[in-house]
Amino acid sequence: MSAPHEPTGDDASHDPPAIDVARDGAHVEHDAVVEPTYEPAYQPRVARGRRGAAGRATDGAMRIAAIDLGSNSIRQIVADVAPDGKIHVVDEMKAMPRLGRGVDATGALAEESMHAALAALSRMATLARQMGAERIEAVATSAVRDAANGGAFLDRVREEAGLRVRLLTGEEEARLSFRSALAHFELGVGRTVVMDIGGGSLELALAAEGLLDRLESLPFGAIRATEQFLAVAGRGARTEEALRQLRRAVRWAVRDSLPVKEWRGARVIGSGGTFTNLAGIVNARAGLAGARSRHGSVVSRTDLVRVLDALATLTPEERAAVPGLNPARADIIVAGLAVAAEVLSVFEARELVVSGYGIREGLLLETASIAPVAADPGESRERSVREFAERCHFEEPHGVQVRRMALQLYDQLGPRLGCRPGDRETLADAALLHDVGYHISHEKHHKHSYHLILHADLLGMTPAEQVAIAHVARYHRGAEPNKRKHDAFARLDRDLRARIVRLSAVLRVADGLDRGHISAIDRVDVRWERGRCLIAPTPVPGAGSLRLELWGASRKARLLERVLDSPIEFIAPDGSTVVAGTDDEGE
Repeated sequence: MSAPHEPTGDDASHDPPAIDVARDGAHVEHDAVVEPTYEPAYQPRVARGRRGAAGRATDGAMRIAAIDLGSNSIRQIVADVAPDGKIHVVDEMKAMPRLGRGVDATGALAEESMHAALAALSRMATLARQMGAERIEAVATSAVRDAANGGAFLDRVREEAGLRVRLLTGEEEARLSFRSALAHFELGVGRTVVMDIGGGSLELALAAEGLLDRLESLPFGAIRATEQFLAVAGRGARTEEALRQLRRAVRWAVRDSLPVKEWRGARVIGSGGTFTNLAGIVNARAGLAGARSRHGSVVSRTDLVRVLDALATLTPEERAAVPGLNPARADIIVAGLAVAAEVLSVFEARELVVSGYGIREGLLLETASIAPVAADPGESRERSVREFAERCHFEEPHGVQVRRMALQLYDQLGPRLGCRPGDRETLADAALLHDVGYHISHEKHHKHSYHLILHADLLGMTPAEQVAIAHVARYHRGAEPNKRKHDAFARLDRDLRARIVRLSAVLRVADGLDRGHISAIDRVDVRWERGRCLIAPTPVPGAGSLRLELWGASRKARLLERVLDSPIEFIAPDGSTVVAGTDDEGE
């Protein structure tokens, strides 16, 4: 079960400033700032289809609009949900009226926030209907649940926006978050804690072997925690003490409400804006700011605390300029991270995995009556890579052949290359996708492949893996990896650069071995003789001499020679040899 999209689309080292104009051009009140969705320049149009009111879901899918009316933001997703749980996003919309602001102090939703929320919900309902949604499911969470005028507000939503909104309990919130995590992560083995930090509350779902055990909702959302603990803290020692008080409150609340000892060392999955922004900051520091997706990012507790400590010393205005952080969250991110850090500490977890999905996706699956089944990340990854290649109209026989040649080379050269776990999968995906840039243009198609892959919706992999795949595909021809000439490559850490070099070297030769795109080679054998690497292809029956394939491979083998620190010779079926030459195919 998978959903081929990533709801947070920050693809630059700095998020652009929040704007006060909605995507459809309607005016938005100041307090209802809309976080824009950033569409990458090279994302293929077919990746997300806008079919409008006349469009219909196909293959038995149901078109559903899911609206999460949260304490911080209101988010809508319109998607086609297939019977197997696959989700295809048609459109998304977001607004930030911050309904939860001031609820603890006044006990009620502010009129200004309600007005902004009603305007946003009306736009969302209109969009959903125009996009042909068969069902519109809207739910409200902590702020509306806790406010004395929450019921009256929902009545206004029904009258003015034509939406019936279901008020969720905290436990129902946690259940939907868990449902979403179950569809996107392998939860069938071991113990898992799913943590969702909203504006008003913290939801925790504890699962063992993929089965829910406990659900808990606690009053430690990012807005609420900011107002209760940090609003008047200022900077310096006062902030440090306020954070200690916040973390202490979280610690005792979690310990009092959940069987912490039984879940010590459990895998922790973080859902919500606090975590996607944390991933954005950490990824930016690692040179991965160009990765569209933050889903699957792994953040150590140490790195989380370092980010928290750094941000706590800054003003909201200074935080807004931090690479990877959405400026709209600059005022509440510290409290959210403090809550997350304490939860990790209580459960003695060394790291967390970031989910790009949450309540909305869980609501989609629930509405479509999809049975809860644990995801198979390997299957999700393979399927999403294949579907992306097909959307780009890739030359399948060539892609499959290059992947086959690359993996045969890898399996024989891997130990000498110094490859690590996961490299084989990265090489396989890069090989299948290396020519998707033809979807843009033949000229410099390897560079187009890089941008398309970098901004694709690819499931079952971390942002670092996606960045690696994009770079390996980019270097299948033309210029070799060079940190002095290629800024994006230079920003990556040393280990990732070395990995890209190794895998690119293999892919270049594999691509050369199918220079004529006729899949003439059945298998390739590698042996070592007097310090030389000998590569001997065996043709398929009736393929002929393989002269073109040997020429193509030899002209792309220099990088592999340097990686292996050994000369390479190609052995023709008749026993003659071709020595590696200079790659002159251009940049």
